[in-house]
Amino acid sequence: MSDFLTLAGKRALVTSGTKGAGAATVALFRELGAQVLTTARSRPAALPEEMFVAADLTTIEGCATVAQAVLGRLGGVDIVVHMLGGSSAPAGGFAALDDAEWQKELALNLFPAIRLDRELAPAMIAQGSGVVVHVTSIQSRLPLPEATTAYAAAKAALSTYSKSLSKEVSPKGVRVVRVSPGWIETEASVRLAERLAKEARTDYEGGKKIIMDSLGGIPIGRPSKPAEVANLIAFLASGRAATITGSEHVIDGGTIPTA
Repeated sequence: MSDFLTLAGKRALVTSGTKGAGAATVALFRELGAQVLTTARSRPAALPEEMFVAADLTTIEGCATVAQAVLGRLGGVDIVVHMLGGSSAPAGGFAALDDAEWQKELALNLFPAIRLDRELAPAMIAQGSGVVVHVTSIQSRLPLPEATTAYAAAKAALSTYSKSLSKEVSPKGVRVVRVSPGWIETEASVRLAERLAKEARTDYEGGKKIIMDSLGGIPIGRPSKPAEVANLIAFLASGRAATITGSEHVIDGGTIPTA
């Protein structure tokens, strides 16, 4: 019997693929047979040079460098996974967010996807096939006013853009989907839980509970693992999801309290 899921022969770009769910997605795509290129500001020693492009995707020049590398080194592209995202905005609610902070959040969480799609989607349209996966966030529907207003707004913009793009390019053979994670137990979130635990004089599990409580609870009692997010992305990028487009797929352990 053939494998249920394969990406054999597919050419893929996964942005921000050196840590967390991005690294898990790169690893799974390779395991499933895809030829994968990933990007970040600097290459970790464990990642082969032929799989990597060093670039700052918050800049126009960085996006152009990556797009050129994808088309030149892979000879085209079948799957683009926009994993890049994050926030460095200060706490303090809306009043703490000046124009520079807003620009940083948009430059990281919205514009890289727009610029790379503009460069790479035409090649998919020309070949009549392709998949674009925009990784958004449940924060777009469940923002935390104290700390994630700008990040949540940028991810909401990405989600709306993704839906519009899907309506335009799906009739031309290119599927566009959104993956919306909740809290993922990445290296960064582990450090956050450990810091909160230390401040509250509790253990790591206590630190995790502090984060889960701030989200209103996670019914399954834990965050998602990076590999679990990668599993969803791989399925949506595969031929098994051939009629899925324009949709958002939440992976949050039940955090969002409504359907």
